[in-house]
Amino acid sequence: MTVLLLRHAWAGHRQEGTGDDRLRPLDERGRRQAEALAGLLSGYGVERVLTSPLVRCRRSVEPLADAVGLPVEERPELAEGASRAETLALVAELGEETAVLCTHGDVVAALLGEESEKGSTWVLDPGSDGGLSRREYLPPPV
Repeated sequence: MTVLLLRHAWAGHRQEGTGDDRLRPLDERGRRQAEALAGLLSGYGVERVLTSPLVRCRRSVEPLADAVGLPVEERPELAEGASRAETLALVAELGEETAVLCTHGDVVAALLGEESEKGSTWVLDPGSDGGLSRREYLPPPV
């Protein structure tokens, strides 16, 4: 099992938006990143694509899901504000499947102790202690 922990692609800045932040879409840079991520991550043998229900996360993984012929599964355990325990419980549900989990900076920080760049991916292995160990960092595509 491999977990590909993706922080959503660029969607501008929260402060620039008006209206419901949950509906903030990817900007042009983010759309390019999402397309590039499809090629980059599809080589990992992805079996499931899970995402926060927020629009910017879903749009970050839709090109990948299309490329590998999988549905996008929205999960609240990946939404902003989700706890470490909630997200790790979701990881435990995956069994042996290789999955992309698209989430937000605060969730990445809760899991790994630090945020990562928008559009970046951590390749992780589940640890015997229920945590995650880092295998590789994939910087965001340009």
